[in-house]
Amino acid sequence: MTASPTRFTRWLAQAPTPVFMLIATLSAFSTYFCMYAFRKPFSAATFDGLLFLGGLELKTTLLTSQIIGYTISKFLGIRFCSEITRQWRSRALIGCIVVAEAALLLFAVLPNNLKVVAIFINGLPLGMVWGLVCWYLEGRRTSEMLLAGLSCSYIVASSSVKVVGSWIMNSGVSEFWMPFAVGGLFLLPFLLSVWLLNQLPEPTPEDVAARTARQPMGSNARWRFLTQFALGMVLLCVFYFFLTAYRDFRDSFMPEIFDALGYEQKPTMFAKADYPIAFAVMLTLAGINWVKDNRRGLLTVFAVMATGMLMMLLSTILFDAGKLSGLTWMILVGLGAYLAYVPFGSVLFDRLIAATGFVGTAVFAIYVTDAVGYTGTISLMFFKDLIQPDISRLDFFRYLTYFLSLSGVLMVVGSGAYFMLLHTRPGSSSAPTEDADTTNPHFDTDPDR
Repeated sequence: MTASPTRFTRWLAQAPTPVFMLIATLSAFSTYFCMYAFRKPFSAATFDGLLFLGGLELKTTLLTSQIIGYTISKFLGIRFCSEITRQWRSRALIGCIVVAEAALLLFAVLPNNLKVVAIFINGLPLGMVWGLVCWYLEGRRTSEMLLAGLSCSYIVASSSVKVVGSWIMNSGVSEFWMPFAVGGLFLLPFLLSVWLLNQLPEPTPEDVAARTARQPMGSNARWRFLTQFALGMVLLCVFYFFLTAYRDFRDSFMPEIFDALGYEQKPTMFAKADYPIAFAVMLTLAGINWVKDNRRGLLTVFAVMATGMLMMLLSTILFDAGKLSGLTWMILVGLGAYLAYVPFGSVLFDRLIAATGFVGTAVFAIYVTDAVGYTGTISLMFFKDLIQPDISRLDFFRYLTYFLSLSGVLMVVGSGAYFMLLHTRPGSSSAPTEDADTTNPHFDTDPDR
């Protein structure tokens, strides 16, 4: 059983579509934006000259430790976020952030060699937040618009919290206390955002008819999904393995890359690189909402992802030829990467569910690929520092761009052809099918939910 809808929820259910979209987008955007204040501010510090146990650079070790925790969280989220019901989502969101902020306090006070433990604990709950927020937005006729707004949050949030972190350090706060201070600034806005997000009504019958019913998925439904779409999911997972590693390398070592490109280190430099990307990606993904047919919508998503890979390739060729400035190149490769990366956490699997008629939740597929993707981030961190320590981060990033863009086009085209030719059909079904796991104790058929 779930709690009765509040008066505000009932009002939202009757509100004009633009009003609902505005409130839903702002609440989701703000919730995930604030989460980044607990995850990313420490990457604004360089920790120059500090080593972990006298070996690896401390910053690399901290990044790797947090990513390991974050990756474990993604694996746990495959089940947790797929099965969680409505009444527990807001509580889970708040619990994740409380644990993350407590870990940042430990990060500030523990000795350097133990800080990796604190930052590992910090990453453990944060990987759940995306799936918990997505549950409120998927399966609606306006899902592309809502998910585009949500996706915009983490593109700008990472740079924004680095700016806040840099300003706090410039005001005299140490680089070890800075992450806890940044998290404290965003705690109340996060709580308010979660409250507003939790007021959103469930998808309407018209939403279900257009995008297929969305339900928590038990183990039987999860296995059916993976076996039914095995080859396509393998291709997507391999692609996302390298794509996530690339995106995180660019994000985490942006200060060092800009330094190698000859730019003066200013806090606003991060925002200059990422804000145009967020705007372009948001417009692109929101535009997919105009494609009403789910099969054509899915095809459009794959086309956008392939275009992103080609943009990365061409811009790097022009940069190496001296035709682009370093900042322009960083913007273009970032835009290309995010055009391919963002759909994985939003519109790709929402449209896939709708186009195939599989009754479940896009959150499950998002977490399968996320778990694989962040494993790629960990692998790349160790590969760079242990196997290729003598290559500068700038040159390593260039070589990685060529590899990913060329191989990525092939994998995107292959997976797109697989789904379009074998598993999609015109239109969509709102009725529960054999894919619905009605034996799952969390399966909620209450129409008033």
